Amino acid sequence: MNALLAVQSAQAQGIGEATGDALRSVVTFLPKLVGFLVVLLIGWIVARLLRTAVHKVLDRVHFDRAVQRGGIGAAMARSKFDASGLVAQIVYYGILLIALQIAFGLFGSNPVSNLLTEIVAWLPRAIVAIVIVVVATAIASAVRDLVGRALGGLSYGRTVANVVSWFIIGLGVIAALNQIGVATAVTLPILITILATAGGIAVVGVGGGLVRPMQQRWEGWLSRAEDEVPQAKAQAEAYQRGREDVRRTQEAPTQHVRPVSETPAHAATMPTPPVGNPVQPQPNPGQRPPQ
Repeated sequence: MNALLAVQSAQAQGIGEATGDALRSVVTFLPKLVGFLVVLLIGWIVARLLRTAVHKVLDRVHFDRAVQRGGIGAAMARSKFDASGLVAQIVYYGILLIALQIAFGLFGSNPVSNLLTEIVAWLPRAIVAIVIVVVATAIASAVRDLVGRALGGLSYGRTVANVVSWFIIGLGVIAALNQIGVATAVTLPILITILATAGGIAVVGVGGGLVRPMQQRWEGWLSRAEDEVPQAKAQAEAYQRGREDVRRTQEAPTQHVRPVSETPAHAATMPTPPVGNPVQPQPNPGQRPPQ
């Protein structure tokens, strides 16, 4: 009987301790939960305010117009956001991520908090990568227009302009990938694929009879280039002559001479013919006048 009472007493004591531990855990967790919700609410409010402020500032400085001139507007034509709205959304979600990181940090070290910390630490690098791509795209658009206008009279002018533009964009993408730390994992397989493709084309061309067609194609390209080089040279010379004529016209003084009517010297010495009936010749003395 005493043993049974001892067992029941031990069970009751264990239940009481477990209940106390649970209550203490709840009491300890509730302030953290309240703090978590408060931090999320404050972060959400701040994110919305900053999104509105950034959108208004970018609209005031005509950011969308600058993006359109930079050549990125065509890439964003099908997007439901304009350029300023996209930047504002990036700022909004960035602030929310920071708020989530702080909120989960209230619970101590946990996998979610560690993941958010790594993402927040990676955000500045992502922003720099986006800026690099935007700048590279703007430069590529300007260079494409310049090369296209310079080689506008040639048949391959547009092709050269597009190749140069895509080359600059490719450099910007590689720099952006290097900035976010995935250049080695992405660019190396792409480079290997390009080299393997080029090697396969060379092998097939050598062994499959593509040498002669490619030789004829190259001869045609070189002949066309030789024919169009004088045209390009003539266009450059005409452009230079036009610039020299404009400069000479601007440097020469403009003189407006008023024409003056002068009487010639020999005209002043000539006698004035008589006005009236002409004088009849007089007959000689002793001559009979005509009947």
